[in-house]
Amino acid sequence: MASKLCLAVAVLFLSVAAFHLQVSAIDSKLKLGSRILKESIVDVVNGNPSAGWKAEMSPRFSNYTVAQFKYLLGVKQTPKKELLGVPVMRHPKSKALPMEFDARIAWPQCATLHRILVQGHCGSCWAFGAVEALSDRFCINFGMNISLSANDLLACCGFRCGDGCDGGYPIDAWKYFVQNGVVTEECDPYFDDIGCSHPGCEPVYPTPKCSRKCVDKNQLWKEDKHFGVNAYRVDSSDVSNIMTEVSQNGPVEVAFTVYEDFAYYKSGVYKHITGGVMGGHAVKLIGWGTSEDGEDYWLLANQWNRSWGEVSCSSWYICSLILSSLCSTC
Repeated sequence: MASKLCLAVAVLFLSVAAFHLQVSAIDSKLKLGSRILKESIVDVVNGNPSAGWKAEMSPRFSNYTVAQFKYLLGVKQTPKKELLGVPVMRHPKSKALPMEFDARIAWPQCATLHRILVQGHCGSCWAFGAVEALSDRFCINFGMNISLSANDLLACCGFRCGDGCDGGYPIDAWKYFVQNGVVTEECDPYFDDIGCSHPGCEPVYPTPKCSRKCVDKNQLWKEDKHFGVNAYRVDSSDVSNIMTEVSQNGPVEVAFTVYEDFAYYKSGVYKHITGGVMGGHAVKLIGWGTSEDGEDYWLLANQWNRSWGEVSCSSWYICSLILSSLCSTC
């Protein structure tokens, strides 16, 4: 679902972009075998009049342990050397930026902007955030309604991007677009080599093997590749850089530190209220706005299916987190 995140954040963006994310140390007190959902956290959030959001015992994670939930949070901290040579984008100051923006409204012809994917039981958020943003940008810039393959990136980028379902580096995903290109979902759909489809592979999903062959034998892998032109970071010291990037060029991939209470998000503008650090997560940023209570937020699209988050708009609103984001020029 999409969600809202408060603008009180530090964000770093890339076009075929990459960014450096400081993921906070994971809370070692959490018992990995215990259930992730606890009524006590719902009570704390919903009993806090200043929380700004509502929590629920999400059906998405009803059977998840702490370890299984943490496995979904696949953003690894990027080594500083990986950022060398990646330019930083700074947009000219503009007074014309709208108070609110939603890419789904700005580009209604782009089907990929309206879908919510499912990463299943795999720490592939770093790959999904990247291919979703790039798919949107192909439509926005070229009128191409294509869905790029998370499986290509997940399976074929190899150690260069990290450890597949065990997590990866968003910046290297965008470098892969530039150097190797990515095929479409039609060519290489999201499933493993033994036919186990998401989200049915429990408790965790193994990294699929790289086949470099389209499932349709009449479709050629090399001819189906789609490339980015360059990768860059967007300067996050001024949020107008982020807003200009999204409103002019399309969605970007963002990453942020996830706390225990994030699993319970149902509606409203999310900010951390209670619980320890779980890991780093990557999603797609599609806009921004201000809530009825006057709280500024980022509008984000997750890949945890439509049973999590704001059902009506398939989006989520988030506040007071440290973000990093990635995007691509096609």
